[in-house]
Amino acid sequence: MDILQDLQWRGLINQQTDPEGLKAALEKGKLSLYCGTDPTGSSLHIGHLIPFIVLKRFQMYGYHPLILIGGATGAIGDPSGRSTERVLQSVEQVEANKKSLTEQMEKIFGPEFKIVDNYSWLSKLNLIDFLRDFGKNFSVNSMLSKESVSSRIEGGISFTEFSYQILQAIDFLHLFEDEGVTLQIGGADQWGNLTDGIDLIRHKYSKAEVFGLTIPLLLKADGTKFGKSAGGAVWLNPKMTSPYDFYQFWINTDDRDVVKYLKYFTFLSREEIENLAKETEERPNLRLAQKALAYEVTEFVHGKKEAERAQKISSLLFKGDVSSLSAGEIEEAFGSAPSVSISADPKNIVDLLVETGIEKSRRQAREDVSSRAVSINGKVEDSLEAVVDPSCSFEGRFVLIRKGKKNYTLARVDR
Repeated sequence: MDILQDLQWRGLINQQTDPEGLKAALEKGKLSLYCGTDPTGSSLHIGHLIPFIVLKRFQMYGYHPLILIGGATGAIGDPSGRSTERVLQSVEQVEANKKSLTEQMEKIFGPEFKIVDNYSWLSKLNLIDFLRDFGKNFSVNSMLSKESVSSRIEGGISFTEFSYQILQAIDFLHLFEDEGVTLQIGGADQWGNLTDGIDLIRHKYSKAEVFGLTIPLLLKADGTKFGKSAGGAVWLNPKMTSPYDFYQFWINTDDRDVVKYLKYFTFLSREEIENLAKETEERPNLRLAQKALAYEVTEFVHGKKEAERAQKISSLLFKGDVSSLSAGEIEEAFGSAPSVSISADPKNIVDLLVETGIEKSRRQAREDVSSRAVSINGKVEDSLEAVVDPSCSFEGRFVLIRKGKKNYTLARVDR
């Protein structure tokens, strides 16, 4: 199976500018390609990850990928997929985001990927050169017809964002001339920007063989946008979304979506994915596909150690064996749960429940303890005389209190 057949099977091809031409160019080998992202934030989220995973697939087939961080275009703002103007970021914020994204890309994709910044060439343009050398090649009528612009006409679009498509076209031209790049890939909303780049190259080099490929918009089976959890976007930065929460997002995937996500986000073989699809159909309760998906994507983004750690925490929590977790693992797993502060002094269980606000009254606390509805550090407590000693649990840092089946409170011990 060649790279295009693999992408087709995985459902990762939306549009191509010249399918037959690209196929022939790939068969010749040594093709270079790129995908770009603007530093509009300090981290990418999982929705951004798809085109870069496609870059990785090309690299695995022996082609040469580049990642473009848009230090210049990030200061302008891409109108694609937006109904309103972006708020312009300060130069300092763009620089900070650019540095953060570059580090993130280097960590995930390693030294095999060359990372470039379009500020290094776009910042050298002056206005006259921009208008004469590039603006002359763009028809305003054609620019107005692009979806990213036409959808904004009624509400208004600034000249700044209107000109974005020219800058992205210049990127493709520069990488064609300096790096030998002949293929640009991007999300479905980048089709207009991508074809502009091809047109610009062919204005200057009429016989140039350059191509564009876009990836479909990913929606969940229920029709909602992919990439969000109850807490918002799922980030690649572990400080913004912990590896455990990242793992949990994937393991909670709907059965209707899991095979599609395995194809999009993992490097498992066709045979492995088809076997997992069969398991999901025959024994959905085992959630083997979700477990494979969660592990594979967490390992790819955060590394083997963090994937194994997240897998361990998830497995022990499912079994209810929280006592086997370290203090650090407890904090990671329950960091987003309601938390309270308690002293290190031993306390009667009823007093603890009332003082932390978990129970509104001593009567209710006694009733819940007696009915075995309360557990401390994974152990059900049904004695009204039970004493909780914070110094003896999770390195003296936490007491984990559960009321009912799923209502956890993390009591942090004051030091």
